[in-house]
Amino acid sequence: MEPGRLTLPIVRELVADIVLVDEGAIEQAIVMLLEIEKTVVEGAAAAGLAALLKNPQRFAGRKVGLVVTGGNIDPLTLAFIMERGLARSGRLARLRVELRDLPGALAQVTSRLAALGANIEEVHHQRTFTQLPLQTAEVEFVLQTRNHEHVREVMDALQAAGFNPRLQDGRPV
Repeated sequence: MEPGRLTLPIVRELVADIVLVDEGAIEQAIVMLLEIEKTVVEGAAAAGLAALLKNPQRFAGRKVGLVVTGGNIDPLTLAFIMERGLARSGRLARLRVELRDLPGALAQVTSRLAALGANIEEVHHQRTFTQLPLQTAEVEFVLQTRNHEHVREVMDALQAAGFNPRLQDGRPV
């Protein structure tokens, strides 16, 4: 993006510097403003905070004021940004678990998750469309967790119980 024909001369005259931020940083700023300040903002309104968060050394020791205006954000877009923010912070985690496809096996995993304080948001139990051995199922869970450390605790405990969990966070497993 670049400033328009009318805007460019004003920017050249009055603006000393411009900081660019990516969409991920803007999403993070939207989530922070909503969670901490209880303020709903559009992406442009969160850009200043995004720049501050991405470049803290640039603003260290200086008084900084952020103008936060504009709440013109689609509710579905906001919901999507919030979910992505929860996943980035480790408060939503998606994992897959292999288990023997026997009565009670799924109950054992869900009981273990409950005991660990992970709340199950989604479950997908897969028997047919898998390359796993016969009588083995793959279960995908979306879990509400506290943070990245809690996700690691859940993974370690499931591994210790013999369930072979794999974190599904967009990285190859």
